[in-house]
Amino acid sequence: MFSRGDLMRTTIRLDDALLDEARRADAEHGTTFTAIIEESLRERPARRRAANRTQYTRMPTTGGGGTLPGVNLDDLASLLDVMDDRR
Repeated sequence: MFSRGDLMRTTIRLDDALLDEARRADAEHGTTFTAIIEESLRERPARRRAANRTQYTRMPTTGGGGTLPGVNLDDLASLLDVMDDRR
């Protein structure tokens, strides 16, 4: 098992156009090709974690009392039942 700071050499195959783009980025940003690969490999799991986070929306209420009795905004079926009963 590798410990933090250990380096491993590997071979990867890349599309020529992608490799050229990465090399241009190396030159523009004064970084190494290895640094670009490492950054990209770290970003993918981070994007997946961010995409899996639940987004919550605050719903405005009036009168300061919150929702009506029996209304559960997390349960669509019961919410629809309450709405049908009030018509």
